[in-house]
Amino acid sequence: MASGAVVAVVTSSPPGVEGGHLVIARSLVDALRASGQDSSLVVTHDFGFGRTLATYRENWRTDIAAVVGKPVDQVISLRYPSFAVRHPRNVCWLNHTMREYYDLWSYFSSSISSRARVKETVRKTGIRAADWALLHFNVARVFAQSRTIQARLRADLGVRSDVLLPPAPQRPYRCDEYGDFVFAISRLTPHKRLDLLIRALAEPRGRGVRAVIAGDGESRAAWQQLATELGVADRVMFAGAVDEARAIDYLARCRAVCYPPYAEDYGFVTVEAFAARKAVITCRDSGGPTELVEHGKSGLVVEPTPSAIASALGDLADDRSLAERMGSEGAAVAASLTWERAVRTLLMV
Repeated sequence: MASGAVVAVVTSSPPGVEGGHLVIARSLVDALRASGQDSSLVVTHDFGFGRTLATYRENWRTDIAAVVGKPVDQVISLRYPSFAVRHPRNVCWLNHTMREYYDLWSYFSSSISSRARVKETVRKTGIRAADWALLHFNVARVFAQSRTIQARLRADLGVRSDVLLPPAPQRPYRCDEYGDFVFAISRLTPHKRLDLLIRALAEPRGRGVRAVIAGDGESRAAWQQLATELGVADRVMFAGAVDEARAIDYLARCRAVCYPPYAEDYGFVTVEAFAARKAVITCRDSGGPTELVEHGKSGLVVEPTPSAIASALGDLADDRSLAERMGSEGAAVAASLTWERAVRTLLMV
């Protein structure tokens, strides 16, 4: 690996929106700099729904050298459609394409009018064609951030990729105790399915469990109302959006982490929980988390039902030593994923 190369880490993002792709992008920049590379983060345009084609066009037109202010030896692109930027050494480490036009199409299309569905179907066709061309011809190599993403790329676009799992973000994780609550942190949106956790608290096996849910989003009010209706509002705290220090503190003190999304791409929550020596409860159809959680060893992988999650909650609530053993196994998984290896794999220069 040569040192001193100019490497641009490129990801798109709507203005003012913080997501996992930006966390990984910043961590990657830090890791590249630690390895001796001259690395910069470049955030390209994302104009949002209704202007998707304009987003692709602006990414295609982006002159990375002009943004960085010097000749660039390599690009590492992440979130769609940052892989559209043009460079002869553009390595894509993909977290996901625009899921509303792929695996979430059924959910998305059923939520809009028939007239809008016709328009979005046309847009979906165009976006898929652009992704096919860009990922076949505009990038030198494609890495997927999970086997779930790898399978989608192969099935949807015929794109071959290698899997490179991201390490936990570079944060001061710790384990203070195995406390009396389960922790969940996520954007509060329907496909994150934290309503399963709330319903689990009302099941017989979940009635002695407390939960802290961190994050914000469109489902927060509905889920708070659900907790009230089920009579569990006194055992679930909605902490809202939390900063890094508070998130690390909750991870350090919880008994375990519950993360039950539907078909997640990867999910930093899992590897962050492992870094804090905490077991993870997830679901069989949760996608990326199931690639990290080994059932009965580093956590519990259960059916996506309130009763199954309640049973897992009860097992860990009743047996602190079980939570400790699983947390130790998770910590070993987290330790095996390093930014040094990620940099070594992604660099072409």
